[in-house]
Amino acid sequence: MKRSVKILIAIVALLVVARLLLPYFVLRYVNKTLADMGEYTGHVDDIDISLLRGAYQIKTLTIRKINGKVKEPFVSIPRSDLSVEWKSILKGKLVGEVECYEPELNFSFSTNESTRQTGEGADWTQVVKDLLPIQINRFAVVNGRVNLLKLFAASKADLSLQKVDGELRNIRNVEEKSGSLPSPVWLTGDVPGYGGSMRFDANMYLLKDIPDFNYNLKFTDLQLVKLNPIARPYANVDFDKGTMSVFSEMAMDDGKLNGYLKPLTKDMTIFKLKEPGEHRTIGRFFTELLAQGATEVLENRKRDQVATRVPLTGTVDDIKTPVWPTIFGVLRNAYVQAFEQKFDNDITFTDALQSFKEDFKEKRADRKAERKEKRAERKAARKAKREAKKEAKEKK
Repeated sequence: MKRSVKILIAIVALLVVARLLLPYFVLRYVNKTLADMGEYTGHVDDIDISLLRGAYQIKTLTIRKINGKVKEPFVSIPRSDLSVEWKSILKGKLVGEVECYEPELNFSFSTNESTRQTGEGADWTQVVKDLLPIQINRFAVVNGRVNLLKLFAASKADLSLQKVDGELRNIRNVEEKSGSLPSPVWLTGDVPGYGGSMRFDANMYLLKDIPDFNYNLKFTDLQLVKLNPIARPYANVDFDKGTMSVFSEMAMDDGKLNGYLKPLTKDMTIFKLKEPGEHRTIGRFFTELLAQGATEVLENRKRDQVATRVPLTGTVDDIKTPVWPTIFGVLRNAYVQAFEQKFDNDITFTDALQSFKEDFKEKRADRKAERKEKRAERKAARKAKREAKKEAKEKK
């Protein structure tokens, strides 16, 4: 047998052995990485590898909170496909693509720690870096679902986004310079519990504990009647008809944020003299009557809408919503100029970055003043010490 044939057979044998053993080693590595994520742990049932395509398929990825009492897992992905872009390899770059089919995320915003599930308590940045050691050019979600459980503390109503499709590009596994937003993302979905739909567009830097971003978010044509489970406990009112759309822009840099919420209601009716089938309390009767009266006063007649703009500033832990600009916004919509059902396009990432810089300068000035005060205290202490020594010598 010729030597070249022997070499070819050896190469084929090695490829076969690699094909048989590689899924085992990859599965073991992935499960080892997912096993210890702080307060969360994960598991993958199986991995199938295609050497010729440069791809592998993850089957049934599940992430749960350790000692958590939420029935639903935090993350559940029945199938994910990961592949390498051959055209990028030919250019000397190692770039991959990920597609997740029917993924489900379950957030729980309970005040009880055992039933709270928000992703806090895990270093997701490090997990991403360990599992995806290459640049991901495209991360796609197909027919996903996001459940926001116990989002409204005074109500049993939850919020669910279904038929979620989206795409995230250019996920870097290296640190970016400050002020950079390398990853564009878009998401769409339905809000079946409340009617209407959702659209999210953003540029983000994800590999941080608190990601930097600049986003546009809108919910359109939410049915006010379907919001009654929330309106009753929070505002003591019932909607009889109408729709609501919400537009929001926000930018955040290192936890400092700047943005707004712009809710617009159309054809809204709150008060109805007789509501068949419902036993309305006297308090709710008069609350709805007053609310309807205020609606009539503050409604833009031409567009049949009540709207305002709520400024949002501060930090992730302390978001401020100034009252007077919100009130003036209602009056402006009613009597000056109606708000448009679109984004104002006046929030940029530079705003959040500038806010961060101003905060940094303020802290630096505080530190400088503190150092100056301590120097003055040390100087005064040295002076007092010298005077004490001088007095002691004079007494002698």
